[in-house]
Amino acid sequence: MATGPAQADELLPVRPVTRPRTLGQSVYEALLELVVAGRLQPRQHLVETALARQLGVSRQPVREALHRLHSEGWVEFRPNGGAFVHVPATHEVDELLAVRALLEVEAARLAARQGSKQQLARLLSICGDGEAAVRDSDPERFSAANYSFHAALAELAGNSILAQLWRVVAQRARWHYQIVAAVRMCDSCDEHREIAQAIVARDERRSAEAAQVHIERTRIAYHRSRR
Repeated sequence: MATGPAQADELLPVRPVTRPRTLGQSVYEALLELVVAGRLQPRQHLVETALARQLGVSRQPVREALHRLHSEGWVEFRPNGGAFVHVPATHEVDELLAVRALLEVEAARLAARQGSKQQLARLLSICGDGEAAVRDSDPERFSAANYSFHAALAELAGNSILAQLWRVVAQRARWHYQIVAAVRMCDSCDEHREIAQAIVARDERRSAEAAQVHIERTRIAYHRSRR
């Protein structure tokens, strides 16, 4: 005889949910932010004892966090050498920017079609923040404004799936941008303004083209920096 759906109080064949390791997660997030923000540079040696001392924890959660970062591609382990911040290969940058272009070109086009006046005003305000950072020759501030601009662009698209995919790409894009921020920020600032003005003008084609050019120029800057 066929059985109906399980009742709420019946035992299901699943394991109990385990509580997350709050300390381990905190150490992981702290180290990831140091890498993404460029405070731990590519090729930099990550010494467990020093990191544990600076973070005020034992070596065990640091070791666990480093292995997790290694599995995600942020950290390299060298035989008899320890852990080092990963150095992105040329193909990694190209692959990342190819995906970013797919998302952001479409985001710019959609933003021109349907962005609200309030959202467009915020985008222009972020452009102003970036321009102020350029005037002050502050790459770190501009990097923050750069991230805010692209986050606002993804939000303006009005597509929740696109926004979710962008967030996956954005963290690694933010990391890579640290490499070229100082040499790119002036041009990036002008390109942001061009994208924003095209969006405000409701010109879908020009918005998409400006976003495509912006990402391509960033890709060229990466390759120049490596040479």
